[in-house]
Amino acid sequence: MGQAPGEPLKTRIRIKVHPRAKRTRIAGRLGDIYKLDIAAPPSQGRANEACVRHISAILGVKLSSVRILQGLTNELKLVEISGITPEEVGRRLAS
Repeated sequence: MGQAPGEPLKTRIRIKVHPRAKRTRIAGRLGDIYKLDIAAPPSQGRANEACVRHISAILGVKLSSVRILQGLTNELKLVEISGITPEEVGRRLAS
């Protein structure tokens, strides 16, 4: 799936979130799914907010560039990041 000319660059990744972890961190990968430990509880959207903040910080993009497309009430999420290539996302999340 390529980008149309003039369309803003967007990358989608799958994340499996583990709320109430000891600390917030990328915990590895399972195939094409990134595992993310989140210290925040899942109640009142806190884990989703922490997920977006952490991904934004790791990738060095604005908070508004990261959004959860699917999985707001599930541990498996589809996240879209604007303004960064899939290769750069993979590199930054792996380090």
